[in-house]
This record gives sequence, structure tokens and C-alpha cells, in this order.
Amino acid sequence: MTGAETEDDIPLGERKTVTDFCYLLDKSKQLFNGLRDLPQYGHKQWQSYFGRTFDVYTKLWKFQQQHRQVLDSRYGLKRWQIGEVASKIGQLYYHYYLRTSETSYLNEAFSFYSAIRQRSYYFQVNKEDRPELVVKKLRYYARYIVVCLLLNKMDLVKVLVKELSEEIEDYTQRFNTEDQLEWNLVLQEVAAFVEADPVVVLNDNNSVVVTSNRLQEGSVPPLEQGMVVGQLALADALIIGNCNNQVKFSELTIDMFRMLQALEREPVNLATQTSKQGTLEPNEKPAKRENPHKYLLYKPTFSQLFTFLSASFKELPANSVLLVYLSATGVFPTGHSDYEGKKFDPFNV
Repeated sequence: MTGAETEDDIPLGERKTVTDFCYLLDKSKQLFNGLRDLPQYGHKQWQSYFGRTFDVYTKLWKFQQQHRQVLDSRYGLKRWQIGEVASKIGQLYYHYYLRTSETSYLNEAFSFYSAIRQRSYYFQVNKEDRPELVVKKLRYYARYIVVCLLLNKMDLVKVLVKELSEEIEDYTQRFNTEDQLEWNLVLQEVAAFVEADPVVVLNDNNSVVVTSNRLQEGSVPPLEQGMVVGQLALADALIIGNCNNQVKFSELTIDMFRMLQALEREPVNLATQTSKQGTLEPNEKPAKRENPHKYLLYKPTFSQLFTFLSASFKELPANSVLLVYLSATGVFPTGHSDYEGKKFDPFNV
């Protein structure tokens, strides 16, 4: 609404468009905020709620695309608001990956995060005197970096870290905030994380080849003689990082990062219903591609560990195996000087 224009001056159809958009926007925020109240353990409780959330965000995303001109002129829709919706969708796909362990949903999260950067949805944020909007942009960068790390897009990670560093510097210079140290710590963590995973392989042309710890077609070693296929299957895994001073980013330590990839197949480009029916809700996973379901726990209390272990064991299918991976700082008896101060690294053997 512009100038002296009143609500009565706006055509009824355009007023309805704005009203419908506000409803979808409020509903999407309500559902998204409710995700944090869902239990982190258990396989079934969360699925219907995620389905409803995907459905509302599908409608919201399509609605703003179809009515962009009206929303721009009558609602005053900003590009950062579009970016925020896209960022939420990326988060939905990322959390869907965490819940299902299907790596292909990482590609879906990446596509939305990548579009935000390519279309500069957050570009105008730096020109507004609102630090909370800049924080949204910084958090978007942090989430984008996590997804890129999990997809082994290390060259892009380095570019994003550089951009994030510049954004943080601009943010701390413009606003006298109390979270400056926290954001600088984020930069230090991701820099240490990238440096700690420096596996470099050159091909015959001396070009760098990105390696992956994930399973690939044809790379699975053959069974030993006498072993029978199908007797037991790895269904669940608890991956627990509890070392002191461990290299980490977010709540993902370097060994948890490597271990979770060792239990996954390489991502494929899933055909989501976005391209077919205009919805963001993922299709069924491809047959015979199910990865073991994983819980990632960073420095949990014993009560938390016991809760997740119990829930996982309770829902374990027949003829299935639960893997527990725990990395922790060892405590050794006095006098064992050979071990004093050393930490066990399962990947350095």
C-alpha cells in the first residue's frame, strides 16, 4: 500500500492475495518453530508433522512466485524475505536428511542454499540498520557451509568461509553487538575443520580429485568366503563425539563427520515432487538405497545417551544390528606415562 492509498482503494482480488500470503507465512513459521519440540529420537513420531510443514512451505513458495508483482506493490515483499523462506526450506531438507540418513536430501538443501546466494536474496540486508537481519544472513552462511562440507564441496566451502569472514567483519564494525566473539569462534572452528580434513589426491593429470568416505557403486568389498548375505543388517548407529578440545564445526566433530559418511551411500539427484507436481515434499527413497539410521550426539549427558540408546534399540527391526561409535578422551592410571596426554584417533592407524 503506497502513499495516501487506503485499503478500500486496493482491488478485492489483490487484498485477498495479501491476506492469503500472510496466512501461509504465519502458518509456515508456526509449523517450523514446532519442529524443535519434536523428539529427536524415534523414527515415526515426526513424519506426519514434517509432511504438513513441507506442504505449507510448498504452497508458500509457489504462492510468492505466482503473485510476486502484487506482493511487491501491495505487501512490500523484500528480497530478504524470499531468501528467508528459501533458507527455511533448505533447513527442512537438511533436517530431513538427519532424520532419514538419505544423503540425496542434502542435494535438495544445497539447491535452495545455492539459489539464495546466486540470486542475492540477502544482498540488501547490509544496507538496512537492523542487526537481526544481518544475523539471519550469517546463520544462512553457516548452514550452507555445513551442507557443503557434507557434500565434500571443499572449494566452495573455502569461498563461503571467505565471504562469511567479510560479512562478520562488516557486521561487527557496523553494530556494537555482544556476539562478536561467538561469530569469530565460528570462523575459527570452520577453518580448523577444513584444515583437519586435508586429504588431497591427484589424478594422472595432476588435478585434485575430491575423495569421499561414502560407499560408491562397485567400491564395496566382497564378502569373505562362507559369509551369507542377508543374515544381519546394520539398521541404526549412534555416533557420539565426547573428546575434549576436538576439532569441530557446529556440533559435528571431525571424527563424527568421517564416521557418518562411512555409513552412507553417495548422494543421487532425487526427483522430488517440486519438478513434477509443484511440491517440496520428498518422494519415497529409491529402492535398496536405505542408509543406516543415525543419531549424532555431541557431548551428551548419560541420561541423553541412555534415552537415545533405548529408543534406537526399541525400534530395531528383526535381524538388525545397532552400531555404537564413541570417541572420548581416555583416562589412564597414574604411571602409564606412555599414554598420558594422548588421544585415540580411530582414523590414524
